[in-house]
Amino acid sequence: MEDKQMHTHSREINLLTPSKELPLYGKRILVTAPRNYAYRLSEQLIKKGGLPVFMPTIETCYLSNYSKLDIALNQIEEFDWIVFTSRNGITAFFHRMNNLEIPVSVVQKCQLCALGKDAESLLSFCNKVDLIPTDSSPAGIVAELAKLPQIKEKKVLLPAPEVIGLPEPDVVPNLITDLQKLGIEVTRVPTYITQGSDTSIYSIELNLMRQGLIDVIAFSSTAEVESFLTMVNSQSDYERCIIACFGPYTTANARKLGVNVSIVSSDYSSFEGFAEAIAEFFTPTSNFH
Repeated sequence: MEDKQMHTHSREINLLTPSKELPLYGKRILVTAPRNYAYRLSEQLIKKGGLPVFMPTIETCYLSNYSKLDIALNQIEEFDWIVFTSRNGITAFFHRMNNLEIPVSVVQKCQLCALGKDAESLLSFCNKVDLIPTDSSPAGIVAELAKLPQIKEKKVLLPAPEVIGLPEPDVVPNLITDLQKLGIEVTRVPTYITQGSDTSIYSIELNLMRQGLIDVIAFSSTAEVESFLTMVNSQSDYERCIIACFGPYTTANARKLGVNVSIVSSDYSSFEGFAEAIAEFFTPTSNFH
């Protein structure tokens, strides 16, 4: 009981820390993630004293045509593995199963893979996860599956976004290619939509950025970067902002697109790690705890 009280006490002290002592105090951070990711990232930034400015450059939403997903869901027992690369994919997948009144128990015969904290979401839907790669990335998925005996000729279902109005990032196509090189039979199925957001409502946010009043732009995916670049006139619009990227994939793709990235989260299994990386950038090493 004493330990529990001490733990609660220490957490209260953390929440009552004066804002001026927090590492992101007074820093305005542009969050370009879609709503369902942005609120989780913003929470972590707020805990560290940051001031999130919400400007989703992409939107993720339900499919308009479910025909391909429905076929896959009705044949789910034919697959050896279901590999999820995003929380959106997990949510949309089980939402559609529920609509079709397909019992969750049918996935019990499949091996299920999810990245990082997404595993918690998967467990909440079906109480099962078989693989959480140590490296929370597509490369991590490939590396872990490559270790498994008899992975050759296994059937893998890959729920993925249908990208509309934007160039598709190479993340999913490259993952498919790498899995096929292992001899795996991959079935990609559109599970949700990723599309560019309507930019007409962002004049205030873009003006803040152009005036140099945004300290950091936080990108959590390549699609966010691509869509953002269609919203600005030139690099001079955001040259005074520090660019932060969630993990090495988004970083590499942002740099390919000509964006100068200064902050890369080494822990990209959760948004807590992303917020930590941004906080570390603004904190003298000697004072950081």
